[in-house]
Amino acid sequence: MDRGGCQMSGGGGGPDRHGTVTLEDLESFSEDQVSDSGNASVEEGEAMGEDENSDRLLRYWQEVARGHQVEVFQDMAEPIQQLSTNNQGRSHRQHIPFTVLARKEKCGELLYEKRHYEKGQWACITMREKTYEQSICYGFMRIMKYICQQNSLGDYLGMTLPIVTVVHTDENHSVISHDVIVAYYLPAEYQAQPPQPHDNEIVIEAWPATVVYIRPFSGPTNEVTIINQIAAMAELLDSPALCVNDSFIVAGYTNPAHSNRQNEIWFLERR
Repeated sequence: MDRGGCQMSGGGGGPDRHGTVTLEDLESFSEDQVSDSGNASVEEGEAMGEDENSDRLLRYWQEVARGHQVEVFQDMAEPIQQLSTNNQGRSHRQHIPFTVLARKEKCGELLYEKRHYEKGQWACITMREKTYEQSICYGFMRIMKYICQQNSLGDYLGMTLPIVTVVHTDENHSVISHDVIVAYYLPAEYQAQPPQPHDNEIVIEAWPATVVYIRPFSGPTNEVTIINQIAAMAELLDSPALCVNDSFIVAGYTNPAHSNRQNEIWFLERR
C-alpha cells in the first residue's frame, strides 16, 4: 500500500510513541517559523525562489517529524507548501457545524455534551497498519494530498476541523482494530459537489445526520489513551446502551505536538 509521504520509524505503538505529523501541524505552520529556524530575514525569505522556499519548508518538517519518529518524503514538498502559506486568503479553518442538545457538568467542568450533526460529505480513507499511530499518520498524509490539489478541481480545498478517525473495538473495549478510517469534512462550498480524489483509495462518503455524545480530553492519542477515554465516557453516560458499542470517533483539533493537545471522544447514538 502506498503510504503517501510519511513513514513511522522505530518499533512499537506504546504510550511513548504517539507522535505524528498531521494536517493541523502543517496547516498551522508559518513562513516566519522557517525564517526563525534558519536565522533568515523576512526580506531574504521573500527573495527566495519558490522551489528553494519549498525545499526549506520540507527540510524544516523533516527535522520536526524526526522528533515524532516519522519520515516525510520528497513528494510531500508541494502539499506542505500549500498548507503552510496563505493559499490566496483561504487559510481560515472551518469548524464542522453542530447543535448542542444537552450538557452534563460537575463543579463547572464539562463531563460530556450531546450534539446533533447534520448529514455531510466526507473524504475518507481506511488504513490497516500495525499500530493506530501508523494508520493515522499514513491516512492524514494521503488526505492532505487530496486537499492540496490532488483532486478533480486541481484546487486547494481548505482545512476543516476536527479531523476525525473512526476506530473499532472488541466487545470488552480492550483492543482497537487495525482498520482505522481517517476522515475529512468537505468545506461548505464543496458539500453539494465534492471534488473527486485522484487517490482511488480515498472515497467520498455521505454521512447521515447523527447524534453524538462527546467528551473532551487533552494529551496524546494512541491505543492506550483511546481505550481509557472510551472506558471513562461509558461510565459517565446514564444509558451507554443507547450508543453504538463497537465503533467510536476520535476528533482532533490541535497540533499533536502541543503539550496540551485538544481532542474529543465521540459515542454515536444508535439510529
